Amino acid sequence: MQTLTLGDLSKYLSEQGLANEIRGDSDRIITGCNTLDDACDGDITFLNNPKYREKIATTQASAIIMQDDDSLQPVIPQIICPDPYQALTVSIQKIYGERRHPKWGLHEKAWIAPSATIGENSNIAPLAYIGENAKVGKNANIYPGTFVGPGAIIGDDVTLYANVTVYDECKLGDRVTLHSGTVIGQDGLGYAPAGETWMKIPQVGNVEVGDDVEMGANCAIDRATMGTTLIGRGSKLSDLIAIGHGCKIGDSCMIVAQAGLAGTVTVGKNVIIAGQAGIVGHISIGDRAKVYAQSGVGSSVKDGESVLGTPATEVRNARRQMIAMQKLPAMRTRLREMESELAKLREIVSQLTGAKDGAAGESDS
Repeated sequence: MQTLTLGDLSKYLSEQGLANEIRGDSDRIITGCNTLDDACDGDITFLNNPKYREKIATTQASAIIMQDDDSLQPVIPQIICPDPYQALTVSIQKIYGERRHPKWGLHEKAWIAPSATIGENSNIAPLAYIGENAKVGKNANIYPGTFVGPGAIIGDDVTLYANVTVYDECKLGDRVTLHSGTVIGQDGLGYAPAGETWMKIPQVGNVEVGDDVEMGANCAIDRATMGTTLIGRGSKLSDLIAIGHGCKIGDSCMIVAQAGLAGTVTVGKNVIIAGQAGIVGHISIGDRAKVYAQSGVGSSVKDGESVLGTPATEVRNARRQMIAMQKLPAMRTRLREMESELAKLREIVSQLTGAKDGAAGESDS
């Protein structure tokens, strides 16, 4: 972790292409980064959402990264930047640096098959398993309990945390990070009906994960029945995500925790799939589409479209439906009142009609 002045940090942000200016003491010492609530002396914090503006007055941070706002009295030194969130990210990288891994080398208690190939400067922990004919690239960090199956290919600068499983013949690109418990290439739900039972369909495909992909803990990526399940370059997956067999996930997608995709879904580039969303099989999600949290997607989504709800529909329409649903109890009460009023009106009309008919009968007689 580095200690630097606010001026040093501002200069570094400029060098990274983030235009900024300092307001206040540029010699203020910065030793860490933290939230508005949790920051203390020496920390730099940030404001990216205006609804938290009032917390600036009470934060204990030494400085803040924020957008220009003339309505705020500067109570602490500021770095003014058009994109505070990106500037904070770069600041964290500068102050804390990259995560440092233990140095095991090729540990004597790791099991490495004689036919496996290990790139230079790789770091294989005790109790890791590298199978026959597997290939591990340069600068890999493979933690204890991790299984790399026969014929699997692991790229350069890959990190596999504890108890990751990469099944046979699966491929990981360069700079891939898989967090603990994630499984790449297990059999998908492939069964054919056979009378009153099920016959297992051999899952003879594999999984390929592109460069610069990161997955959180306990993700499960099915191998394809035939062909390849693909996770595109630069995509980011949170924890507890299930990707069915034969899915094709495009480049630079973001998939949030507990989302699940059934088999053979095609997802375009730069798609966001929010938490607990469920997507049925054999449909497509277009480029730059957004699937909101807890949506149940049962049909294909067009490029750039945002969908919400179950069944998922265009987000503005879905929000109108949700608002209408919230109003249903009051509408139901009002409907009962109107029915009661209508019944009274009918009774009055009936009485008036009866009286009129009686009067007409007397006149005729």
